[in-house]
Amino acid sequence: MPQRHSKNNNDLAFFTYDEKRKLGYGTQKERLGRDSIKPFDACCLCLKPFINPLCCQRGHVFCKECILECLLAQKKDMQRKLAAHAAQQKQEKEEEEEKLMLQKARELDAFDQQNHGAVPQYSDKNYTRDKNGFHGANSVKVTSYEEEALRNMKAFWLPSATPEAPVKVEAPSTCTVCPEGQEKLKLKTLFPIHITEERNEQKKSKSLDKTYICPSCRVTLTNTMSLVALSSCGHVFCKKCADKFMAVDKVCLACNKSCKDRNLVPLEKGGTGFSGHGDHLEATDFKHLGSGSGLGLVRPAMKT
Repeated sequence: MPQRHSKNNNDLAFFTYDEKRKLGYGTQKERLGRDSIKPFDACCLCLKPFINPLCCQRGHVFCKECILECLLAQKKDMQRKLAAHAAQQKQEKEEEEEKLMLQKARELDAFDQQNHGAVPQYSDKNYTRDKNGFHGANSVKVTSYEEEALRNMKAFWLPSATPEAPVKVEAPSTCTVCPEGQEKLKLKTLFPIHITEERNEQKKSKSLDKTYICPSCRVTLTNTMSLVALSSCGHVFCKKCADKFMAVDKVCLACNKSCKDRNLVPLEKGGTGFSGHGDHLEATDFKHLGSGSGLGLVRPAMKT
């Protein structure tokens, strides 16, 4: 009689780990396909083939119109937040001055009442300690002050008397950021890039069907290749040619313009709202096992 293993044991009162995995429990990982990865010649903002591309120092490529609109929108948002912050500071300053004026008026009123008759010396501090209205040997009990305080008291359980919590506006940053990498970005740090297009007489060039090649080795550029752009002239090469020639000769192979190591900017490949950048293009999703989850109908492919 064959031995019963743990994976075949189904008479337990609880689910085993293997049974949970068969039901789809845990973290499910999937390698994203081509349709879920942004092409290297697409804008990071509009996800369309770029027009007049501009690149930042981190290798993110944008259309010129898209990145200018994004930076302009960030500037307008900063001005709005700065105006709100300045208005809040002005209001806080006015409230502080009003509190000081009220405190001085209260002190003068208390001093005047103490020196001119038997009117009780009324202050918030003494009122909290003695609720009967007696504040000294020469004072009398006055209930009108208590009744007025009760009428004007803000009770949190009454909707009409609920105190309002002021919304504090923090001081905004005055630096624009890259919409893709969230690092500081200035307009002067952007540089245009030029990707060499394959010129084939037999194949008609179309706006949506363009093929780009490396100007050095004439290899077709794809998402599987690592690309490097020169910030000095804007030409784009494959990483093999950049490491083999330009990193050694310090000269662009397309225009013979001198360059330095800091001018070599690796372009980010892939990356959309559903996947990461670079080589990490794997999507993960955690699924729990419970009633009504429907995971019993979805079984992951068994590894052989």
